[in-house]
This record gives sequence, structure tokens and C-alpha cells, in this order.
Amino acid sequence: MNAVFADTSGLFALLSTTDENHARAKRAFANLRTRQALLVSTSYVLVETYALLGRRLGLEAVRSFRADFAPVIDVVWIDEALHNAGLDLLLDRRKRQLSLVDAVSFIVMRRGSVAEAFGFDPHFDQEGFSLVT
Repeated sequence: MNAVFADTSGLFALLSTTDENHARAKRAFANLRTRQALLVSTSYVLVETYALLGRRLGLEAVRSFRADFAPVIDVVWIDEALHNAGLDLLLDRRKRQLSLVDAVSFIVMRRGSVAEAFGFDPHFDQEGFSLVT
């Protein structure tokens, strides 16, 4: 079974019918299910996704995501060492638009040999990962 990293940009696009990437996200997610891909993410991505869903779609969307999607994602819980490794990478890259959440995601992907990301954030492509979109 191949692992694919689930990013906030892909998860939100999948859940928000008004997101510009919604149709692409639905097709990509259907493809991932057909491939029986293991979805991997981080606790930081979950926090970011819950916050975005709550702000833009309301608490019922948060409840739905928690009940329907979070259980099918293999979550890497971020500890102090991963947090600091991500912060080091963020500072090393010197990209103003890169977030700590993304930097930690890159560390987790490399350590877990995950080459693909379900998302629309160009930073993953810039880091050498393939986007499943």
C-alpha cells in the first residue's frame, strides 16, 4: 500500500463545494481510494484544517471532518523534536510564504519516504514532492 500525504489544501478543497479546486480534489480523492492509498498527515495539518473549516464553513463542517475523514488518516503527532526540525527547515529555506506546518510536513514525508501529497500547495512541488491533484 502506498502512502500519500494529506495536506490542508487538498482536504479543504475536497470538503468545500465553493473551493476553486473542489472538482479536482474529488477526482483525486476518488483516484486515491481506487489505489487504496494510505493517507498520512500530521497533527499540525489537522489543527490547520479544523481552523480553516471552522472559519469558512462553520463548526458543523469541523464535526463532519472529525467524524468522517480524520479516522481514515494516519496521523503523525508532532513532538518537540519534529517541531524544531520543521522550524530549522523553515528558517533555512528563507521563504516568507512557507509555513511551519508545511515545513514539518516535508520532514515527516521525507522520514516516512512519502513522495506524493494530496493538495494544491505549490510548496510541495517546489520541495520535490509530486502533487496528486
